[in-house]
Amino acid sequence: MDDHPDEPTTPHRAARIENAFSSAMDRRLRARGYSPRVIPFTGYGSHGWARVLARVLLVPPGSGRASHDSRGWRRFATTSAAGVAVTVRLGSHEHLVVSDRDGYVDLQLESDLAAGWQQATLVVEGADPVPAPLRIVDPDTQFGMISDVDDTVIVTMLPKPLIAFRNAFLVRETNRDPVSGMAALYGDLVAAHPDLFVVYLSTGAWNTAGPMSRFLQRHGFPAGPLLMTDWGPTTEGWFRSGQRHKREQLRRLFGEFPKVQWLLVGDDGQHDPQLYAEAAQDYPDHVLEIAIRQVPLGERVAAHGTAAPHGTLSASERAVTAGQVKAHDGHGLREGLAARGILGE
Repeated sequence: MDDHPDEPTTPHRAARIENAFSSAMDRRLRARGYSPRVIPFTGYGSHGWARVLARVLLVPPGSGRASHDSRGWRRFATTSAAGVAVTVRLGSHEHLVVSDRDGYVDLQLESDLAAGWQQATLVVEGADPVPAPLRIVDPDTQFGMISDVDDTVIVTMLPKPLIAFRNAFLVRETNRDPVSGMAALYGDLVAAHPDLFVVYLSTGAWNTAGPMSRFLQRHGFPAGPLLMTDWGPTTEGWFRSGQRHKREQLRRLFGEFPKVQWLLVGDDGQHDPQLYAEAAQDYPDHVLEIAIRQVPLGERVAAHGTAAPHGTLSASERAVTAGQVKAHDGHGLREGLAARGILGE
């Protein structure tokens, strides 16, 4: 999915190579009878609009629908379908859109859906309509939570370069463990703020969105859109920047929901403290509180080869982080947030 709205006029060589390969695969698979199918992701919106998230893939003859729920390497052995027309129905509104160079649909569209959990309907020619969940946020909502995933709600215990391997070849998402107390903490936040808008922000690949969503549901985490990214080449280089993805999604959410103040939840295993401190400095009216899970020594050494926290904060960022709620698990973070009045206690 495109995290870079201002793309260069001439795409990077990496993107040109990927485009050529994808075009060749597209022609070959279509000649063998493959056809486009759409995979829905959970989107969101508010009064008058909705952000619709989906991906179009090519599937073999006889397949009823495409899915990112397949296990093992098959999650990543997918062929995107670029330039495919997708009809999007949002209440009484109908839109005709086109999948991008990686097969994604990520568009803000006019909608008249009421606040609450709703759904869009996505249709590609020759396939059955597919429902896509949407969280439509009430315009009066004033509190939201943006949560990181790996090392924040899920115990990673692997160096970041190996996460892709683990996700690709892991047989079942049930083999992964939640961070102690985090699901209960998020449940308490929803209980204290019934209209809480929950967003999960991850640098993981969209290919793992299905297993990730099932993991969150199985362990009692509240439902919410999962904003992931797409690994591989971009129009600007060989690899996408996870930090840039998070920074741009934070900025987008702040702009889309100007009345909402956010609790930002992350961990100190990577760049969350720096990114969240930066967000608090640049958007002080939007960041209400920051909660950081302190990754225990054993997990930190396993993931990064060092016991030191990842990254270096500037003097101004250190001033911001000094006031953050920090703990090793959800139980400790709950105590800190309760003391700040975030839980209404």
